[in-house]
Amino acid sequence: MHAPPARQTVRMDVGDAVRARRMVRSFSEQAVPSDLLDHVLRDALRAPTAGNTGGTALVVLVGQAQTARYWEAATTAAWRAGARRFEGLSRAPVVAVALASPEAYVARYREPDKAGGSSDIGLGISDAHWPVPYWFGDAAFSVMTLLLRATEVGLGASFLGNFRSEGAVLTALGVPAGWRLFGAVALGFPAGDDPRSASLDRPRPGVADRLHYGEWPEPGPSR
Repeated sequence: MHAPPARQTVRMDVGDAVRARRMVRSFSEQAVPSDLLDHVLRDALRAPTAGNTGGTALVVLVGQAQTARYWEAATTAAWRAGARRFEGLSRAPVVAVALASPEAYVARYREPDKAGGSSDIGLGISDAHWPVPYWFGDAAFSVMTLLLRATEVGLGASFLGNFRSEGAVLTALGVPAGWRLFGAVALGFPAGDDPRSASLDRPRPGVADRLHYGEWPEPGPSR
């Protein structure tokens, strides 16, 4: 068993959590205290949602018997056998599955206070009329809040994308029709032996290439 580092007790400010956050892909088997987990998850659901729709949700799997249902539905046996990170990921004692309901947003934007301003583009007609699917944006806000709160309280976390088998995951977890899978977050205490990601060696655009005030200027030297 991998022993976790001592639990962090000093609270961070938001900036510290942003700078300290990283994806953890190797977890200890140590359980996350239920009160700590509940606070972190409840705070994740305080993230903003368009029109205060509240059309996001989490299905939280705790313990190996429950988390195995996610891995078996979301991945293939071949991937689990060949992925060098699976052993460390699969030890995560918690997997929080992030969901969003397009139908909830369409219904919300049919309501009187929203229908007047959105009727010209049909937001209250169907999800196909939305230029940007706000339900996925709101699910992302919730996930980011969860990642930052996990960092603040000394937990490791890793985002697990919706790459395959969305229907299988929703069915395995008994999710009602109409909900979409955004992704999931593995949570637990870091084991401290994460395999190095090749992505870390990839050159990243400099701040000057990504931060623009007033307008998008001509490309300049990165800094």
